[in-house]
Amino acid sequence: MTNLADWPALVLAAGLATRLQPLSTVRAKAALPVAGEALVVRILRALAAAGIRRAVVNLHHRAESITREVGDGSSLGLSVRYSWETAVLGSAGGPARALPLLEADRFLIVNGDTLADVDLGALAARHVDTNALVTMAAVAGNPKYNGILADDAGIVRGFGREPGACHFIGVQAVNAAAFAGVDPDRSSESVHGVYPGLIARRPGQVRVMATTAEFFDIGTPRDYLGTALTLAARAGRPPDRGRDCVLAPDVQLVDTVLWNGVRIGAGASLTRCIAADGVIVPRGDHHVECSLVMRDNRLVVAPFQN
Repeated sequence: MTNLADWPALVLAAGLATRLQPLSTVRAKAALPVAGEALVVRILRALAAAGIRRAVVNLHHRAESITREVGDGSSLGLSVRYSWETAVLGSAGGPARALPLLEADRFLIVNGDTLADVDLGALAARHVDTNALVTMAAVAGNPKYNGILADDAGIVRGFGREPGACHFIGVQAVNAAAFAGVDPDRSSESVHGVYPGLIARRPGQVRVMATTAEFFDIGTPRDYLGTALTLAARAGRPPDRGRDCVLAPDVQLVDTVLWNGVRIGAGASLTRCIAADGVIVPRGDHHVECSLVMRDNRLVVAPFQN
């Protein structure tokens, strides 16, 4: 097992979260509340528990919604710095921009929209033992998107949706050298750009570590609600109820998450809904499986999409 005290971590949280709209117009995805804590706080807390002491979070969209949750990281036992992106730099450009803040030859990268209980010490040890530039944690099964194509030794030969592909779960160990030559001021991608180049130049530089870790991919409002309800139930607590919410006594809520400052009028009911910050639900309104946000002082209701 590798001691992670000298390994910083980069949390990728700069994305626009377009699949999460309209909720992502209110908060960055990493700032969404999940069973009493912002997603990014959960991720950073897990990193600290594994022995990480320094982290960098990259920021762009709704950055303030993340910084007010994390601050300098001291409450989580971490030193947190921020890598600011004036335009989204992607899964390769983002790490390239953050390298001067990470100040390390090896580090972890964790997607800010995924919760996964990967054994980080084992991932780091595998990375060092194989002398790889990139080691990606993955589970077996049909990937929702392009999967990882690897041999029995874990050497990645490419990415795609072929039979036998495994599913990347958003956690990887990398060497800074993997991003050598990547422009820190231009958008670029890892799986769809940098990593295939590494594989072509020398097979074995990109590897996979198979794991049975549980993971939650918070890509859409439906995914988010399912994760929030599951983790709340495990913690023995009700679904999230944010600060300063005002509910009429006869309001009916079923499997519904409320952010901050939500007001719900008499006789209203919400079933499997997400009410974002400042939402006002008029008296008598009934909504099922939808996101609710305010726009121009009007309630906007967006049904969940598959």
